[in-house]
Order: sequence, then structure tokens, then C-alpha cells
Amino acid sequence: MSTVAKLLARKERLLAQLESDPGPNEREEIERMLAQIETALSLLEPGDVVGRRDE
Repeated sequence: MSTVAKLLARKERLLAQLESDPGPNEREEIERMLAQIETALSLLEPGDVVGRRDE
């Protein structure tokens, strides 16, 4: 599984957690982790977005 795929899967799980109406502290933590994922996705090199064929 590529780095992008792992990040996107984690993002989906976190978004699902947000839909379950978490408490304010948990919501803040989820939003912080989502921001980290967005930053990581934006920093990946263009070749990483497509995925490597050797995996």
C-alpha cells in the first residue's frame, strides 16, 4: 500500500469518527490529525501521488 493510500485511508477513518459526534476534546484531536494528514499529502512528491509500480 502506498503512502498516499495509507494517508487517505486514515483520513477516511477520522472523518467517520467526526460523523459519530465526538466530544469537544476528541473533535479537536481528530481535526488536528486531519490537518497533519493534509499537510503530509501536500508535501509528497508528485511521483508519490501516483504510486510506485515496484510495490
